[in-house]
Amino acid sequence: MTSSPRIAFVASKTPEALESLAALQRQFGELAPQDADIIVALGGDGFMLQTLHRHMALGKPVYGMKAGTVGFLMNQFRTDGLLERLASAHASVLKPLEMIATSEAGSSVSALAFNEVSLLRQTKQAAKIRVSLNGAVRLDELVCDGVLVSTPAGSTAYNLSAHGPILPLDSDVLAMTPISPFRPRRWRGAILRAATEVKLEILDHYKRPVSATADSTEVRDVVEVTLRESRDRTVTLLFDAEHNLEERILTEQFAY
Repeated sequence: MTSSPRIAFVASKTPEALESLAALQRQFGELAPQDADIIVALGGDGFMLQTLHRHMALGKPVYGMKAGTVGFLMNQFRTDGLLERLASAHASVLKPLEMIATSEAGSSVSALAFNEVSLLRQTKQAAKIRVSLNGAVRLDELVCDGVLVSTPAGSTAYNLSAHGPILPLDSDVLAMTPISPFRPRRWRGAILRAATEVKLEILDHYKRPVSATADSTEVRDVVEVTLRESRDRTVTLLFDAEHNLEERILTEQFAY
């Protein structure tokens, strides 16, 4: 007979999530994430991203239940049948982007992004960005409000709002999407192999400052950003069989 998994519950600070946390801990008990087999996250997508960043080093699968405003990465909240849902859940392995951002002051900041890395202008003037892929310049000067590089899991988030493509979860590609591009006028982005190393150089950065954000980690006044898909760091998300992440992405692709 298979023993039940040890479950750690974590929750956002909203009243709805904290109420759900209390109900589940009364039913299953309290356990620290490092002592658990599965982490159950209660909240919205923002809290799920925080959970992935905070506990990624533990290597524990994460099962989310929606107790927030946005829940693309979350399952429906129910207290009944949780053990059965966990036992039959589908696993999706996500690889984050690794970003290294260099600022005007010369400091470098490393960060991970499960959704996207985005560059945005900081002032009223458009950004000017040189785009290189694997050491070769592809755009000498992109004039825009910004540009982002998205993972498949994040392609339905900011990337979709910027009119970027929705990517199948197992496609092994990234989406590069401009934000309000001015020149080149006809450039609307690119789909890149996941192993591509992307370098984004900020032109005229004193006059046209730009910030870089990897999920929730922001670096101001950057002069250069390099990024690529992580080769060795992953997280595993668990989804109910009828609402797995691949099915959700397909649903978004055919939404009207």
